[in-house]
Amino acid sequence: MEKGLKKQPLYNQLVDLLKEKIEMEMEANDMLPSERDLTNRYGLSRTTVRLALQELEKQGYIYRQHGKGTFVSDLSKQATNLSGTYSFTEQMISLGKVPITKILEFKVVEANKYLASQLSVSLGERLYKLKRLRSADGQAMMVERSYLPVKKFMTLTQEMLEQKPLYDLFSQDFEQKIRIANEEFFASIAKAKDAAQLEIPEGSPVLNLVRTTYNTENEIIEFTLSVARADQFRYKITHVRHQENT
Repeated sequence: MEKGLKKQPLYNQLVDLLKEKIEMEMEANDMLPSERDLTNRYGLSRTTVRLALQELEKQGYIYRQHGKGTFVSDLSKQATNLSGTYSFTEQMISLGKVPITKILEFKVVEANKYLASQLSVSLGERLYKLKRLRSADGQAMMVERSYLPVKKFMTLTQEMLEQKPLYDLFSQDFEQKIRIANEEFFASIAKAKDAAQLEIPEGSPVLNLVRTTYNTENEIIEFTLSVARADQFRYKITHVRHQENT
């Protein structure tokens, strides 16, 4: 058995090992070894190898061509770009996927010290808490927790959220025009509850997105904390060098 498949469960370890090989050593459309070759190489059962390949296919790392074999996907097209002001729905549609949003929680809460600071509101002020599971083509992609000041959206209901995207509600139903959204990204590992909802093992790598949205009066109208599957998202940034700078 090749080194690296000894201490952790074989199925998860094989998935991780093949991911690393795909990302570091292989190019888009390269052919993977056959199930038989992988079985012999790692000393695993055919079933374990098949399940690992099915998981990699589900995550978009590989694709199969009947009668030809299994190939590496173009990861730059599979992963969702998190650069710029992010819209999950628009990103999924641009990738040819069908986005689905499930509302897991919608209620009024009081701003604690942290939320009051992030939204620039008074301690104890009423906020809407909106928790959503974002999926594409039936695969869970992101868990979002959004906080909105109730005073800006007095008549907001769950039914409205189920019928129209949040930012459309802002502009069309509440006359709240977005001026700018500040976003921050950082890596972490999935906690148990988020992992279960994202259908990944607890402790898996995830990307965290923190977004603060301002209206044209420079008031904060949304504060969102998102947890995204690291295997389905990427962050890209372009630096422009100005000629006058040295």
